[in-house]
Amino acid sequence: MKRKELYIFITIVLVLVGINMFVMKANRNNLYSANEELINHEHVSSQRLFDNVWAEIKENYYDPTLNHQHWRHWKEHYHGKIKTDEDVKVAVDTMLASLNDPYSRYMTKSEYMEQNTSINSKISGIGVNISTVSGKVEIINVIEGTPAQAANLQNGDIIVDIDGKDANGLSISEVAALVRGPENTSVKLTILRNKDKLVKNVLRKEIKIKSVKSSVDKNIGYIQISSFIGSTTPNEFLEALEKTKKTDGLIIDLRGNTGGLLPNAIFIANLFIPEGNLVSIVGRNGYKYDIQAQDTSFGIDKPVVVLIDGASASASEILSGALKDYHKAKLVGTTTYGKGMVQKIFPMENETGLNLTIAKYLTPSGTDINKKGIKPDVEVQFTAKDIKNQNDVQLNEAKRVMSGMLIENKCCSAK
Repeated sequence: MKRKELYIFITIVLVLVGINMFVMKANRNNLYSANEELINHEHVSSQRLFDNVWAEIKENYYDPTLNHQHWRHWKEHYHGKIKTDEDVKVAVDTMLASLNDPYSRYMTKSEYMEQNTSINSKISGIGVNISTVSGKVEIINVIEGTPAQAANLQNGDIIVDIDGKDANGLSISEVAALVRGPENTSVKLTILRNKDKLVKNVLRKEIKIKSVKSSVDKNIGYIQISSFIGSTTPNEFLEALEKTKKTDGLIIDLRGNTGGLLPNAIFIANLFIPEGNLVSIVGRNGYKYDIQAQDTSFGIDKPVVVLIDGASASASEILSGALKDYHKAKLVGTTTYGKGMVQKIFPMENETGLNLTIAKYLTPSGTDINKKGIKPDVEVQFTAKDIKNQNDVQLNEAKRVMSGMLIENKCCSAK
């Protein structure tokens, strides 16, 4: 095992052990180890599956009052009424809605498999990221070197039809299920680009998701982290650091990064912050656990600017919050999303899963950013003209701020 891979392995194991210690102390009746199987193959009746999900929520949800309600009401209400796994989905979704928590969700077998696929960083599909806006399915990013790019799909394209099925009103998971499929098969997409309707036959291939990319502009390195979900993100980040190691300053772009795995954010933060608390996790009944930086000989000591926006959430906010609190970086862009809650995936029977909020997190200074977000040091908004002309004013400002930091560093060194 190479040195950097060994370091990643040790660091992530330490973080996972710390999180499991937190879960154990916060709730001694229910501990899931880091090595547990991703999928539970046991098959039970639909009624028992519902009852088990009900109990999991009752024992592990971060708010022991369960939004100030009598939780047994739900078990009594659905007793003897759950006949199919589709009934389980409807009942659990209704039950979770009563918590007024947008992050906790029940995953069917297909949704749970999709979650695991994202963590494994590869899928068989066409290579696009999508979002739903007012019921319309929009392509927000075309991944380089994929069938989608070869078919000339573009950011901003609206998918209106998938193999003859109307895409309007479908959820992201429903669209993903239709677009993905066996390798070397085709999917027929009808897209709306401006006012033109175009038909694209796109060949599916295995997509290896790269969550980190880098470049160098003179003496400034640029690293974009599009997601923290992949298990390869730490290695990809180290490779990006290697490519930018000769630069004097570093810009880290977290715009549009909605989060992912907590250990990934902790690992990257630790490269900039060699000691101290990186994030605090506060769970059920107020138990607080601090995740400390681990000793490492591999550290980054150069000026850093971090780009953030309203879509930067969760793990992105853990990283940017830690760098800001320790004065290791200046933040440029707009206020982040404000997702200060921690979810844990509980494998359930019938190959389903429960993504449940088990805690909230605080930045190293003790700041609760949930529903508030993290404000940038330098705020930069896009105008309609900037978007039309593809003028990245935020990146331009980040470079300007970095230039000032480098001049300041040079002056201090001269003294």
